[in-house]
Amino acid sequence: MKVLAIGAHFDDCEIGCGGTLAKHRANGEEVLILVITNSEYHDHYGKLIRGADVALKEGKNAAKILDCELTYLNYPTKEVKFDHKIIADIERVIDEHETDLIYTHWDNDVHQDHQAIAKATLTAGRKVKKILMYQSNMYTNTKTFIPNFYVDISNFFEIKMKSILAHENEVKKFGPGWLKFWENEAVNAGQKFNVSYAEQFQLVKYLI
Repeated sequence: MKVLAIGAHFDDCEIGCGGTLAKHRANGEEVLILVITNSEYHDHYGKLIRGADVALKEGKNAAKILDCELTYLNYPTKEVKFDHKIIADIERVIDEHETDLIYTHWDNDVHQDHQAIAKATLTAGRKVKKILMYQSNMYTNTKTFIPNFYVDISNFFEIKMKSILAHENEVKKFGPGWLKFWENEAVNAGQKFNVSYAEQFQLVKYLI
């Protein structure tokens, strides 16, 4: 099976489905991580928070930890639009990778880049038989993420956390509470099935 994980920024896939991607690789499946933006961003005062060169370096390190191939499209951060261009760019990668399974953002995520990319993925991946949406954002919205597909990542949780830690700039920005949040998410998801750690997804379609 050929797996494609799509993220807006360098760190999204690691947070949302890093353990699952590592599990796919351990099973001998091909995994490609597609990052849409260059992930450089400034705060609302114009101060640079993360440069594109730093984001790329950290993203490559994280992908290496997960043993996944990495590609990126270099869109400007916070400026991704749900339009024909992003749909075509994602569809091109889907076709070239001969994709069987897609992981992408939740389509009601509060972050505008996440939401636009999720919607574009659903259009670009209309012929793909398996699509799952993940969360990589701790903030709430007026709609609720409804997990209904779970993956046991008990044997891959440490790899997941190492891949997140590879994004040193983000870890420094958000602090230890950010890491603890994602650890708790994996623990809570796992408790539902009596496993140590799990990742949870909202199912779009899954044809067997």
